[in-house]
Amino acid sequence: MNINASIIDQRLNSLTDIIKQQATEELNINDPGKLKSLAFVYFCVQTILDLDDSNSFDCLMEGGGDFGVDAIHISEEHDGEFTVSLFQAKYKNDLQGNANFPENGINALINAIRFLFDPSAKLEHINQRLLTKVEEARSLIRDGYIPQVRALACNNGIQWNQSSQEAIDRAGFGDQVTWEHVNHERLIKILQASRPVKDTLQLSGKAVVEDMNFSRVLVGRISVAEIAALIERHGERLLERNIRRYLGLQGNRVNEGIRDTLNSDERNNFYFYNNGITLTCDKFSYNALQNSDHQVQVENLQIINGGQTCMTIFKTLQDSDLLQQNNQAYLLLRLYQLPSDNDDLVQKITYATNSQNPVDLKDLRANDHLQQRLEMDIKQLGFNYRRKRSDTSARSTTEITSGVAAEAVLAIWRHKPHQAKFFTREHFGKLYDAIFTEHLNGAQVVIAVQLYRIAENRRKRWHPNDPTCVSYGGSYFITMQMGKRLLHEMNLQIEQINHCNFHDANLLIEQKGEDYFNDSVQDIQQALQKLYGSQDISLQQLSATFRRGDLIEKLQQMEIS
Repeated sequence: MNINASIIDQRLNSLTDIIKQQATEELNINDPGKLKSLAFVYFCVQTILDLDDSNSFDCLMEGGGDFGVDAIHISEEHDGEFTVSLFQAKYKNDLQGNANFPENGINALINAIRFLFDPSAKLEHINQRLLTKVEEARSLIRDGYIPQVRALACNNGIQWNQSSQEAIDRAGFGDQVTWEHVNHERLIKILQASRPVKDTLQLSGKAVVEDMNFSRVLVGRISVAEIAALIERHGERLLERNIRRYLGLQGNRVNEGIRDTLNSDERNNFYFYNNGITLTCDKFSYNALQNSDHQVQVENLQIINGGQTCMTIFKTLQDSDLLQQNNQAYLLLRLYQLPSDNDDLVQKITYATNSQNPVDLKDLRANDHLQQRLEMDIKQLGFNYRRKRSDTSARSTTEITSGVAAEAVLAIWRHKPHQAKFFTREHFGKLYDAIFTEHLNGAQVVIAVQLYRIAENRRKRWHPNDPTCVSYGGSYFITMQMGKRLLHEMNLQIEQINHCNFHDANLLIEQKGEDYFNDSVQDIQQALQKLYGSQDISLQQLSATFRRGDLIEKLQQMEIS
C-alpha cells in the first residue's frame, strides 16, 4: 500500500460525508462508490485551483452527457484570454498507486477539447450543468477572447503511458492546451505546504546586508539554476497559496518571455530583464568574513513575490541541457528577516509587492480595518464572517466568507451584478473601495448574502421548468432585483439598513424570499424582451448579455411593485 495514496483515501472518506447531501440534490448521485469518486474530483478541484467549498462543487460535472469532463472551471478574461481547467479523474480503491492514468480518459479529454471550444460544433446529448459552462466559454470565444486550456488528468496512480502521450501529440492542439498529471503525490505536496522551509541559499557575487527597524535586509544575486533546485526541493511549500493557480508557460506573456530568454542567447542578461524575487524568513545567517558567494542559511523561508518567475524557471530548466546552458543566468534576490511577532508588517510587504496582481488581494485585504470591523459587527448579529482563508469547510448557514460578501454586496446594493459575477478578480482590487465602503455595516452584508443564497441555491438546483436566465449568469441580476423588492417593502434606502431593523428584514426574507425570487425572474424576462423584442436569444448571446450588463439600464427603468 502506498502511504500517500492511503492518506488521500482517508481524506475522501470524510469528504464523502460532507458532499453527500449536495451530490444527491444537485447531481442525483447517492451510490457510495460514485460518491467516493466524486469526492476525489471535488478534492482535486479544490486543492489545485484553491477554491472554496461552494465554487469547488459548482465545477463538478459528473453524470450522463458530460463529454468525459468530470469538472470544469472558467477563469475571468485577462489580456484577451481566459483559462479553462478541465478535470478527468479516475480513482481506484486499490491503493498501490502504480496504475497508469487510463488511455480512454486521455481520449475523452481530447474529444472534449476538440468539440466544446468550437462555437460552430453542434452539441448533442450534453447535460444542462455542463452546457451552461460551455456556452459561457463559447460566448467569450465569440467575443474574441482566446481560451487557454488546462487538461488535468487526475488519479491515485502514475502518469499516462506512452500510447496516451502519442494520442496527445496527434491531437495537434499546440501551445493552447497544457496537460498536467495530478495524483496522490502531488496532492500531498500541496497539503504539506504549510510546513516551514529550512534551507541554504547559494548566492553569487557580493551581497549587501543591513539592519533596519528590528529587521534585516539582504540584497544579492542568485542563479536561476539555484532557484530551479530550490523549487525542486520544496515546491508549493515555498510559495503563497496562489501558486496553485500557476498561469503556465503558454498564453501568459510574462512567463513566455522568461522562458524565451532562458532559451536564447540573451540568457546572460536575464538579471537585467527581470524584476527579481522577494523572500521573507524568520532568520538568516551567513559567514560575514567571506567577501562574496555567500551561503545563506534561512529558516521558515517564503517567496512572497516572484512565485510565477520561480515556477517558470523551474519548469523551463527541467531540460538538463538548458540547465547547463543557464549556469550564468541570474536574478535579483531580496531577503527580509522580519520579526516573528509582526504579522502585520509581513502582510503589508506582501500587499505592496503583489498589488499589481489582483488575484492575490482577497487574502492580502484580510487585515484591513474595514474587514476587521465587519467581522465584529456581523458576529454580534449571530453570524461568523470569515475575512481570512481557512482550511475548514464553511458549511453552516451562519458562515459568511469575504468573497461571497463581496459578490452579494456588489450585485445587490451597488447594482453591479455583471461585475459581481464576472470580475471576481477585482473585488479585492480595483472594486474594493466601491464594495467595502466606510458606511457598509454588518446588517447590510448579512441581508445581501441571504438574498444571494436564495438565487444561488435555485441556480444550482435548476429545474427544466425554470427560465434559462436563472442559470446563464442571470442569478446575479435576479438577486439585485430581490434587494430592490426588500427595500421597497420596508420603505427604506440601503443606508437605513442596520442592526435595529435587521431582524425585520431577515423575517421578510424568510417569509417572502421565494416570492421575491420569482417576481425578480419575471423582471429579467421582461427586460430581455425589451432589449431583444420577440427574436430568439441563443444561449451564447444570453450569456454575453449578462456579462456585459446590457440589462441594467432596462431594469433601472422598471418600477418595483
